[in-house]
Amino acid sequence: MDIIRISLLGICGVVLGFFLKGTRTEYVSFITMGIGIIILGLAVDKLDYLFQMIGKIQQSLSVDPEYFLTLIKMIGITYIGQFSAGICKDAGYQATASQIELFCKLSVMVLSIPVLMALLETIQEFLG
Repeated sequence: MDIIRISLLGICGVVLGFFLKGTRTEYVSFITMGIGIIILGLAVDKLDYLFQMIGKIQQSLSVDPEYFLTLIKMIGITYIGQFSAGICKDAGYQATASQIELFCKLSVMVLSIPVLMALLETIQEFLG
């Protein structure tokens, strides 16, 4: 039922922003940010569950804990980047949103390099 509550909150924010767009355009960005922060706050329970499950998977598998930490960092980068870029797009700053998205993609690529190197080393050990 959380999805219904979140969806209604988002729709109410959009309708409120639509009504204020013609008279008070400066408030539309604040409404967008406020609704986004409220939804992000409500998603904390979901993130807590996700981290608990990743911890259980980590305990049951014999995988280096650093890989799970990298996975969590990647998830955080993508969510924060998408949230920030969405706010910038709503405010009319598409160029800034694109730069945020580009930086997030590069950050995820940089984080994935050690995992890729470990994978290549494992493949090399199997072949050699």
